[in-house]
Amino acid sequence: MDDDADASTEGLQRTAAGVSDADSEPDAESDADSEPDAESDADSEPDAESGTEARSEPGPETRREGPVDGSDTPTDVQKYARFKKVDGAQYDRVNDFLRDRTYVTAREWAIARLCADFRTETGVEMTKIGENLPELVPFMTDTYTPQAVNQARSSFEEKVRMSGATFLYGAMSGFFTAEELDELMYEVTEIAKFLLEVEGVDLSVEEEMEAEERISSVMREVREASSDLRADELSGDGSDDG
Repeated sequence: MDDDADASTEGLQRTAAGVSDADSEPDAESDADSEPDAESDADSEPDAESGTEARSEPGPETRREGPVDGSDTPTDVQKYARFKKVDGAQYDRVNDFLRDRTYVTAREWAIARLCADFRTETGVEMTKIGENLPELVPFMTDTYTPQAVNQARSSFEEKVRMSGATFLYGAMSGFFTAEELDELMYEVTEIAKFLLEVEGVDLSVEEEMEAEERISSVMREVREASSDLRADELSGDGSDDG
């Protein structure tokens, strides 16, 4: 498992480096490598008929026109230093990198991160995030309305909820052996940690090992508890007498 894990981690590092390096010079397809419009994710995002309109890409009516004048940029925005590892990358490259490994888009990832970082006692500063989006995130080129920011955040939260339910069911169902579950947890944890590092989080080796052990310990407890529950149900111990 260690060899496979090392190879996976190296692959992530090479791919992430390519996300930035490959975009250092414009090519003939540079116009296509821009942040999505109202129809760009039609094949991957639910439409309005699904009842989850908040998960669709914002259209032109929800975009603010033009970049913000640098002289008007708030101090906390100027000092914001996340996403520097993908500085110079185009939206589509970052989006492809994420969609190969997660269920979220680059837009959802970036805005969810910003909503967590620009939260005050009265709520999320969605207007500030939207108006300064190109300044805050290198691969985002348009400013957004507060409604579009909230839309992206809601989409991110919904995908996390659905992915979490799918993963937890898989862990509780008995589909995986303890060893397979450990390998799965290692792989997804590496991806999650790598995204944090791209955001600018600096994790020490000790912190990484502690986090991995805590996560593995919790998942072992989940698997054991669900195994006991399934055994009780099969034996009839959990059924009513009637």
